[in-house]
Amino acid sequence: MRLQIEPASPVPIYVQIEEQVRALIAAGQLRPGDQLPTIRQLAVDLGVNYNTVARAYLELERAGVITTQRGRGTFVAGVPDEVRRAQLREEKLRALLRAAIDEALRLGYHREEIVAAFQEEMGRG
Repeated sequence: MRLQIEPASPVPIYVQIEEQVRALIAAGQLRPGDQLPTIRQLAVDLGVNYNTVARAYLELERAGVITTQRGRGTFVAGVPDEVRRAQLREEKLRALLRAAIDEALRLGYHREEIVAAFQEEMGRG
């Protein structure tokens, strides 16, 4: 499982981890029953605090995306139904939009400019 974090992003790191795991599931790159890295291993791999990964896993478990089996590890939860798959797709889309908006705001664009540009681009499609 390959995850990348953006330390300079206004999106908290645990949310970045959460969103990427959800996106990998939505894309079919992580499937029900697949084992995730341990919290400790993922924290080392990403160079982040153990508690940051623990919080991401806790949020994913609360949402029913992953399950933890004491002594065995953490796994992608059972087969998501179509409603859940649609939710994961929508979450990914929102994450992409949020990242683009955050970047535009960091670059000094005003919300009105962003909305106008978005509407114009949507009109082209």
